[in-house]
Amino acid sequence: MLRFIIQRCLQAIPVLLLVATVTFFMIRMAPGGPFDNERAVPPEVLKHLNERYHLDDPLWKQYTDYMVNLLQGDFGPSFKYPTHTVNDLIAAGFPATAELSLYAILFALVVGLTAGVFASLRSNTMQDYIPMSAAMIGICMPTFVLGPILLLVFGIWLGWLPVAGWGQIPGDKILPSVTLGFAYAAYIARISRGGMLDVLSQDYIRTAKAKGLSTARIVFVHALRGGITPVISFLGPAIAGLLAGSFVVESIFQIPGLGRFYVMAAFNRDYTLILGLTIFFAFLIVLFNLLADIVLVWLNPKVRQDLGGK
Repeated sequence: MLRFIIQRCLQAIPVLLLVATVTFFMIRMAPGGPFDNERAVPPEVLKHLNERYHLDDPLWKQYTDYMVNLLQGDFGPSFKYPTHTVNDLIAAGFPATAELSLYAILFALVVGLTAGVFASLRSNTMQDYIPMSAAMIGICMPTFVLGPILLLVFGIWLGWLPVAGWGQIPGDKILPSVTLGFAYAAYIARISRGGMLDVLSQDYIRTAKAKGLSTARIVFVHALRGGITPVISFLGPAIAGLLAGSFVVESIFQIPGLGRFYVMAAFNRDYTLILGLTIFFAFLIVLFNLLADIVLVWLNPKVRQDLGGK
């Protein structure tokens, strides 16, 4: 197991370096620069800014210097927030993004697993068709459509929930969490239904039924562990996707998280902030994929035995 974890960590290093390299050169190939505004900057001021941030150095030297600082954990200064480094901005925005993603994945797990298990126990009936049809709608509806609909209905028409903010008003975390987690709940519902149907058709489940065990014991003791295995493999990229894809929800509900910094960095051509956030999100994707693989290995004795033999 330890060898497996070490191998996966070593594989992640070149992936992150490749992401940093590709992002660095793609940003520099884009038209415009971090100091191109609607209001023209005087040439002497622009020259001073380029010298301060070493933008007048050859591109290969800029890349080398950035990679050296990156290996030391330094993402560099922000061009548009001169009093803050990229590390400061990530530290300021990540708690809100992480909290939003946590609530969203909890909502997705509770709703998705409940719907999936319920549908698998009543396969090919109306109790199966209704939640699976709702899940398909959730998969097809993007967050930039669902968010304004929920905001309009529950925030403006009914007035039940706040329409913006994060942590200032009671209930202001409900709509963003549901908006972000709804699509993932739909995926989990369909994945858990398929996994449970596969497990419920196994011989040992038939044996348990023949012994007269209750449905609840069969589902929660014997079937659920194998049935949710596909869900666990989905959770790694799902959590990473929630963290990296929250910028739409954060923009709709005015949440001060990393997503809003990402959007503003793209508009402002803030090279270092775009680079830092991209690498940070790539690290999260690699990390949660690794954690999902570790949990899968832990849940599967056969895989553990194979890894131990190797």
